[in-house]
Amino acid sequence: MRILALSLAATLLAAPALADGLGEMTEAERAAFHAEVRAYLIANPEVIVEAMEVLQAREAASAVERDAQMLTANAAALFSDPESWVGGNPDGDITLVEFIDYRCGYCRKAQVEVDELVRSDGNIRVIVKEFPILGEQSLASSQFAIAVRQLHGDAAYKAAHDALITLRGDATPDTLSRLAQELGHDPQAVLARMAAPEVRAVIDANHALGSAMEVNGTPMFVVQNEMVRGYLPLEDMRAVVAAQRKG
Repeated sequence: MRILALSLAATLLAAPALADGLGEMTEAERAAFHAEVRAYLIANPEVIVEAMEVLQAREAASAVERDAQMLTANAAALFSDPESWVGGNPDGDITLVEFIDYRCGYCRKAQVEVDELVRSDGNIRVIVKEFPILGEQSLASSQFAIAVRQLHGDAAYKAAHDALITLRGDATPDTLSRLAQELGHDPQAVLARMAAPEVRAVIDANHALGSAMEVNGTPMFVVQNEMVRGYLPLEDMRAVVAAQRKG
C-alpha cells in the first residue's frame, strides 16, 4: 500500500501544473506538501484503489488497441498463408489461428479443447502456425510435421500433428523415424525433407510473424479479431467465439 501511495503521489507530482508550482516552493513548502499528500492517502486509501482501477482500465484499452493494430498489419500472414495447414470448416464464419509448440504442456491440454470446440461448433476455420520455441525437440517436431505436409499433403499433416501433440517420450530421430513408418511414410524421405530449406522457411516465417505479433509463449490464439494469450478452458473459448460472432 505504501508503494502504491508513493506511486500515486509521484504521478501527481509529475503533472505539469504541479511540477511548475513545486519548482517555486521552498524546501519546507515542498516537504509540507508531500506530508499533506501522504496524510490524505492514508486517510483515504480507497483513492489508491480507484486510481489503480483507472490505470488498469487504460492499460487494457491500450492493449486491445495495440492488438487490433497488429492483427490488421499482419492479416495476410495470419489468415492467408498457403504454407499453414487449414482445418475445421474451410468456409467457417470464424477463423481460429493457433501458434503451437508440440513440447508445450499447455498446447497439449489446449488441443483437446480446440478439437472439441471445432467439432461441436461446426463453423470454425482452424489455422495452425508451427511455432517451436522450447528447444531442439520442439524444432524437430515442427520440422517433421511440415515435412510430412510438403511431401504428402494436408490429411497426412493432420495425422502427424495429432501424433506429435500426444507423443510420449523424446522427439529423437529414431522416434520420428518410427512415427513416419507408423503413419505410412518412408522414414528416410521424411527425415531428409526435415532438413530442406523449404521447411526451415516456414518456421522462420512463423517466428517472424510471432515477433511482429508479440507472441511470447504458446499456445497463443487469434480468434477472428481477438488475440488470446495462453490456455483457455473450453467454455471460455466458446465465449470468445460467441463474442466475435456478435461483433
